[in-house]
This record gives sequence, structure tokens and C-alpha cells, in this order.
Amino acid sequence: MSKTTQATLALKRVGVAFTLHTYDYDPDAPSIGLQAAAALGEPPARVLKTLMAEVDGRPVCAVVPSDREVSMKRLAAAFGGKSAQMMRPADAERLTGYHVGGISPFGQRKRVPTALEETAMAEPHVYVNGGQRGLQLRLAPGDLRAALGAVVVPLGS
Repeated sequence: MSKTTQATLALKRVGVAFTLHTYDYDPDAPSIGLQAAAALGEPPARVLKTLMAEVDGRPVCAVVPSDREVSMKRLAAAFGGKSAQMMRPADAERLTGYHVGGISPFGQRKRVPTALEETAMAEPHVYVNGGQRGLQLRLAPGDLRAALGAVVVPLGS
């Protein structure tokens, strides 16, 4: 597994400190995020999943703890929209340049507005996908927010 991805390059460009962590990715796991948390020995609240969605037809990114669901109503409100829906996997892959299960909020082909679940800010560190299945990046939640230019809002349903 390569440890250099578009996500790691993007973080290095902006000078954000992070560490890399690998785990055995299970494509058949009922929840990829929960499987990653268990494999890393971390609570699910610290292992964040990257979800691609559309708000009023515009692409957006939501970064939430792996044990939480996103309220589409709250996601739409975070971007001043009326409605939100999850993006089709093929569209998410085309937009981000990553495969589902390996979508990172960093280094996507097209930068889109990002919302970060506010509870993540209380964690001492968080993990996000590093741009490959089985690769996670550990960093400070404040660095995550700043590097993404994310809005921090409650997104849980």
C-alpha cells in the first residue's frame, strides 16, 4: 500500500501535522467506519467517515463520527439549502478521484464545501480516510477544520 496519496500531499502542502495508520480493510463489513475504528482500537467518535452528498443539487462533503448518521435536513441547513441527499457512489468517485471506502476529505479532484460534525471538535485527535482503503490519517480536529475550511455544525440525526 502506498503511503503517498493526494490526501497526504494536500496536507503536506498546507503544513498540517498528521500520522499514517493502516488496517486490514474489510469490503464486506456492514460499516466501514466502525470496522476501521475497531481495527485501530479507537472509539468510533474519533474515527470519522467522509460522506459525499448534494445540497440543492450542489456537491458537498460531510465529515462525521463513524457511529453517527447524518440528518439531511441539518446538512442542507449547514449550507443554506432546502434539501440534501447522498451522492450516488459512482458520482462520488468521479468527483473526488477516490474509491468508495477510501474517500478522503483532503485532496479531492474538486474542492467542495465541507461540514464537520461539531462533536468531533471535543476529541483530542481524530482519524479521517487517507485516500485509500485501509489508510487513515490521525490529526488534531482543529487542524482538520482549518485545512478543510469546514463549517462546524451539529449534523447528527
